[in-house]
Amino acid sequence: MTIAKPPQGNTFSGMGMTSQRTRDRMLARLREQGIKDEIVLSAIASIPRHIFVDEALSIRAYEDVALPIGFGQTISQPYIVARMSEIIRHGKPLQKVLEIGTGCGYQTAVLSKIAKEVYSVERIRPLVMKARGHLRELKCTNVKLGHSDGSMGLTEFAPYEAIIVTAAASHIPQDLLDQLAVGGRLVIPVGIDEQVLTLVERKSETDYKHSKLEPVKFVPLLGGIS
Repeated sequence: MTIAKPPQGNTFSGMGMTSQRTRDRMLARLREQGIKDEIVLSAIASIPRHIFVDEALSIRAYEDVALPIGFGQTISQPYIVARMSEIIRHGKPLQKVLEIGTGCGYQTAVLSKIAKEVYSVERIRPLVMKARGHLRELKCTNVKLGHSDGSMGLTEFAPYEAIIVTAAASHIPQDLLDQLAVGGRLVIPVGIDEQVLTLVERKSETDYKHSKLEPVKFVPLLGGIS
């Protein structure tokens, strides 16, 4: 695991379609879509989404769409990032969070604003390197990144108060259930052709409550590393 270290100062105000005004419109849209957690909204407001996508796509960065980031992966639409963050926060401060699927690091950066410690794993090495650069640029010093098979979780720092999975699984990996702290929450897309965002709450050492929330569309959760 490596920690994302801060760089020299920079600004991310952007111009035109990446301006603060454009971001404000995104926040207004998220509120209209039902996002109520002001801590999550504040975190999203502070993260410049346009730096996480290729420059050619930056004019679309604040639209409510997923965008390609290479290697067959995508950056999730702002609503999904906000929704999943709101679900795991559940109106309470977060201490230790595990993210499965770092991707370009956008969801990771948002998590860094709502949790004390963030651990994130990604199976595709070039994406790990790309995310590390973004997180350094944003001075997200409370994030540790790893290059590993996300379906296995990260036992080294378990248990986690919250786990967020940013790829769709055919089933919920037992390793992730085991690494969830009692009282913790795991949110994961489940399904192949038809995916459903699913919340798992660990009530005791052996009791898990599963709740189906809403239909979603994610890239598949794959094993191994590349």
